[in-house]
Amino acid sequence: MKSPIPLLIFLSSIFLLTLLILLSRSKPCSLSFSSSLDNPSFHIHPRLKIYVADLPRSFNYGLLDQYWSLSAPDSRINSDPDAELRSAIAASGRRGLLPYPENPLIKQYNAEYWLLGDLETPVRLRAVSSVVERVYDWRNADVVFVPFFATLSAEMELGWGRKGGFLKKEGNGDYSRQRDVVDRIKRSDAWKRSGGRDHVFVLTDPVAMWHVRAEIAPAMLLVVDFGGWYKLDAKESAKESQGNTSHMIQHTQVSLIKDVIVPYTHLLPRLQLLEDRPRTILLYFKGAKHRHRGGLIREKLWDVLLNEHDVVMEEGFPNATGREQSIKGMRSSDFCLHPAGDTPTSCRLFDAVLSLCIPVIVSDYIELPFEGMVDYSEFAVFVSVNDAVQPGWLVSYLRSFSEDQKNGFRRKMMSVQHMFEYDNGSPGGVGPVALDGAVNNIWRKVQQKLPLIKEAIVREKRKPGDR
Repeated sequence: MKSPIPLLIFLSSIFLLTLLILLSRSKPCSLSFSSSLDNPSFHIHPRLKIYVADLPRSFNYGLLDQYWSLSAPDSRINSDPDAELRSAIAASGRRGLLPYPENPLIKQYNAEYWLLGDLETPVRLRAVSSVVERVYDWRNADVVFVPFFATLSAEMELGWGRKGGFLKKEGNGDYSRQRDVVDRIKRSDAWKRSGGRDHVFVLTDPVAMWHVRAEIAPAMLLVVDFGGWYKLDAKESAKESQGNTSHMIQHTQVSLIKDVIVPYTHLLPRLQLLEDRPRTILLYFKGAKHRHRGGLIREKLWDVLLNEHDVVMEEGFPNATGREQSIKGMRSSDFCLHPAGDTPTSCRLFDAVLSLCIPVIVSDYIELPFEGMVDYSEFAVFVSVNDAVQPGWLVSYLRSFSEDQKNGFRRKMMSVQHMFEYDNGSPGGVGPVALDGAVNNIWRKVQQKLPLIKEAIVREKRKPGDR
């Protein structure tokens, strides 16, 4: 008698083949495990649950109403990039979903606008690939998002307030808003539950919420870098060394443990690889020569590079003329210099990536967005300060890169450009976000912080009270 095993194997093979054919025709599913796992929309873990703190509209979209009703231009620039649109909005009487300013001093920090827009997007419009789920009971939330446009608030005071009055509290509209926001948030049951450790503030401008930083230090802060905080950290460290700091995660005011570095908003348009043309300049930089703190390196680099062949160093300001010059310069150059300014980073880095100009990052210490998700060394050149200021060293080093290496950098840049894009193309920023764009990637980084944040909250709860 013949063994039934070969027949069973044959029938099983037919069954599996039929099943695979049927599944391959079914759109909702896929048996391609590698492509599914590589796709960020393939959610192995639950979505990040976010509760939006209850703040009046005057602290977010109401600030946009106020901005677009201004009659005078920003006192810091010699033109008004928003004049035409401001007139159109006034003439139409438009209210509700308003655009964020095009003023480059403000636009570069507009993450707050797109993140809140994502949370305001109705469930029926939310993309399947969204990383977050908005909940309406703070007890069910992983984090509490504070919907304060802190950057817009600060920039309106800087551009339209009293000259030299930003650091003062009296008569400072931004300080009044900061104070009001913090008082409201700290009175909430959600804050009391965690001491604010699970609260999220968007502080992309280095001076956002300047006067109240110590009070919100336990929270998760979304910042473009830590450059505006070092001096405060030094003072706080000296104070805390006198006493017990065990109730805090190991940080003074900012820390990679609890905070998230987010991208600046690029100010130059995206260049596709197919649109790229031969580049005739070795190294390009346009910006202010004189900066403060870590930005003093700019003056040294300027003096070293100014007379080098195939190197362009231009003084510039973020106005319409400067923008066009930057587009031309970055698209004509192999490398774009990125020295520190008043803080370690600037939107210039992301303008370079969007222009397929290989960033040359001169810094001994810099924190960048989405580390662990993207390897910057695959498309940027990192140079120490000591090496960069040696006469002739930097240009010699950059000339050592072959055309194949430079083309490889540009191909990699093209593959990650979308990660630094905030704009979802929807009016007022309210609409489905891109699958692997800046907004979703920020939420992913927030989600990565949760275990340590929750651990800190539990540790605080089990501490014995004062007796």
